[in-house]
Order: sequence, then structure tokens, then C-alpha cells
Amino acid sequence: MELVEVAPKLDKLKLLLMENPYRPEDEMDVEELEEIEKDKTGLFRWEDLVDRIQASDEELKAGLRTLSAVEIDGYWRIVDEKYMDIVLSMLLHNAVLNGWSLNALKEDEVVGMLEVDGFPRRLALHCLEVYGGQVGEGNGSNGRAWVLDERRVCIHFARVVLKGGKMKIESFMDEWMKKIPAGMSASFEMLEGEVLVERLGVETWIRAFSVSSLPSTPADRFAVLFRERQKWEWKDLQPYIRDLRIPGLSSEGLLLKYTRKTQPTSDAEPVFSAR
Repeated sequence: MELVEVAPKLDKLKLLLMENPYRPEDEMDVEELEEIEKDKTGLFRWEDLVDRIQASDEELKAGLRTLSAVEIDGYWRIVDEKYMDIVLSMLLHNAVLNGWSLNALKEDEVVGMLEVDGFPRRLALHCLEVYGGQVGEGNGSNGRAWVLDERRVCIHFARVVLKGGKMKIESFMDEWMKKIPAGMSASFEMLEGEVLVERLGVETWIRAFSVSSLPSTPADRFAVLFRERQKWEWKDLQPYIRDLRIPGLSSEGLLLKYTRKTQPTSDAEPVFSAR
């Protein structure tokens, strides 16, 4: 009998961690933490996740990274989006005030300043981990430097602008560009898999539709996609399925299994609909 690897149920991981996102009011003293621990609603330690999620340790760690989860006081948490926006905005504000280069942020300076502003040290470091990457090895926190990732920062602010719903593309671009930090360049190509563009008459509208919000199992993913649009051109569909991984099945195999391809002429753009 052939053994078939089972795709890890990481959608369940997201559901568990979203039960209790980390918010500013969660910054508590020891006594408050002890009270919370008695209840433990929506709080999960590593061993709790291992018990509940059908995945190897490596797959679970990868899932936590994908969700930008962070271990705080022994529990794995997803930080509330609005709170992450506040921390990132304060980091960028401090960079302007202190003349820091976004390509060479000294960890001790950045984290220390955010602590002075009232943010927990672990959350300040998490902000660097989510929106940046380390430069070189460094020698302890004093020697570590970080560079902010242009694409991640720009996508973050695109999501912030689109929180209120769909917008005319000209209005969106205007608002988005105002939020991009000096020294960074935003391009529409960055938003592949983050937004959908719709043409209504002579107007073009844009709205948030992030691949990160979609199910990780192919059947559920394609069901959501075809509820969203009955027909997809390949250039629009590809960003929403390229992360799907099923052992023994190629991307072409996935398309054959879940979609119907139509192509009026040999040189026409193929269109995919539900099978």
C-alpha cells in the first residue's frame, strides 16, 4: 500500500490563534497573567499546538512563521493588525526623528526607543522580524542590524488603506503613496495576490483580497476563488494558487483536477472556471 503524505491542517492553526489576538490591553502584570492562565481561553503553548494540529514540528514552525505568530509569556499569539500598525508607524516615526537608515537599523537603538514609547521589548523585536531581516551576523543585540523589507512594508500600508473597502484605483494609489516611508518605492506589482481589480464602465476599482486569508487545502481554496469570480484569467489566478503544495500533484495536476480551461483561440489568454 502506497503511503500518501497528508497536507498539514494549518487552517486550524490560524483559527486557534485568531481566537485571542494579542492587543495592547494584553500587556499585563504577573498577577493578571496568573488569572488569565486559570482560564486559558484562546491561549496555546507549543505543546498545546502539537497536540491539536496534524503537522510535523517543522511544518508547525513554518506555519507559525507564515502567520507571523510570536511567543509571548509562553503562549503563541497573532498580534492584532491595528496594534502592529501602531508599532510599525512608531518605528518609522522614530527613524525619521533620529535619522536612522531603514537599511541599517541598529537593534538595540530601535528596540530601546520603542520600549521608551511603551511597547514591550518582545513586540518591538517582533516588528523587526515581521517587516525586516537581519543584516550580517552581529555580536549580540548590540551588534545586530536590520533592514526593513520594502515589499512587506508597502503591502502592510496597502492593507491599511483598503481596510475601509473598495476604492477607485486613483484614490487608492494617492492614499497608498502618502503612507510609503521616504526612501522606499511602491509598485503595483507588489500587490499580486493581495488585491483584485475590477472595471466598472470607465472606472477601475480595487479591493483587498489576500491569498493569506484563503484556505490552504486545494478544494476549499478553489471553492472560495470561484465564489469570488466565476471565471479567472491565468494572470489573475496564478498568485492565488502558486503556494498550494500537494505531494504527488503538480500545479498542472491541480488545475486539471479543480478547473475547466477554455481558450477560444490558440493565441488567446486561457480562462479558468470551476470543474
